[in-house]
Amino acid sequence: MGDITDAAAGNDPAPAIGAILMQIAVHPDGTITRPEVPLVPPSSSAGAAVSRDVPLDASLGTYLRLFLPNPAPAAKLPVVLFFHGGGFVLFSSATVFYHAHCEAMAAAVPCLVASLHYRLAPEHRLPAAYDDAASALAWLLGGAAQADPWVAAHGDLSRCYVMGSSCGGNMAFFAGLRLRADSPSSAGAVRGLLLHQPYFGGEERTASEARSEDDAMLPLEANDKLWSLALPEGADRDHEFCNPTKAMAPAALAGLPRCLVTGNRGDPLIDKGREFARWLAEQGGVEVVARTEHEGSHAAELFVPERAHELFAAMREFMAADGGA
Repeated sequence: MGDITDAAAGNDPAPAIGAILMQIAVHPDGTITRPEVPLVPPSSSAGAAVSRDVPLDASLGTYLRLFLPNPAPAAKLPVVLFFHGGGFVLFSSATVFYHAHCEAMAAAVPCLVASLHYRLAPEHRLPAAYDDAASALAWLLGGAAQADPWVAAHGDLSRCYVMGSSCGGNMAFFAGLRLRADSPSSAGAVRGLLLHQPYFGGEERTASEARSEDDAMLPLEANDKLWSLALPEGADRDHEFCNPTKAMAPAALAGLPRCLVTGNRGDPLIDKGREFARWLAEQGGVEVVARTEHEGSHAAELFVPERAHELFAAMREFMAADGGA
């Protein structure tokens, strides 16, 4: 994927992300062909962070890639469960730019990152990814994580955060809802939800989506395609998985932990993200910190160091407010 390298070198993620999205081929039988994007193995070599893979559910092919600062600080670290983006259809915790992003996050925050490799649509439509997210949270909070040598030595499981980018931000929101409903005794260990450029939509276009009609970064055709592949069969864009502000009663948000909602001004998802943050705070009574005025476009933090540093600074500030970092 030369356009990924070229975009990174030019500090412009738009061509890379747009090119990848537009290469998804949907066949008449409903199957798809995904573009090839480089994958990288976990790394134990010298660098800002080291990583290793931990099986989650072998029957489903899910796993967690753990990232630890190198060297690890003496004090125990907050733990960030991370869900990558890709419209529920693309990418992996081993995708080259998400791997690098988690390495940088672990070193900069600092924190122990557990990045989930979850099942993708359309082979596994929603709520499959939500189920995998719930399994990852159960691993983290249910005792299994304590047997992991990195978590045992370096992770503080009383200071866990659930984070996601794009569709991963959507997943983090629903993971918080499910945890509160299914395991209220464990919910207190999750100190916050970190929702970066959360991927929500609806039947009507937002102003920023309309302005992005010719944007190579997140073409509307690709956005529509992703939702059509990810949502349950027969569901429209006002399903609660896509448009919770319309389909979900605010009472359903009761007890949700603090939320950090971040995003960039040049992202066509930004209007929906701001609307979502207001809904959480004003309708649901959730404590929300919104940081939605950063420069850049969708996924800029994957390629532009300055955008990543802004995101990590917002994370540190949010965690420090309740003693999490």
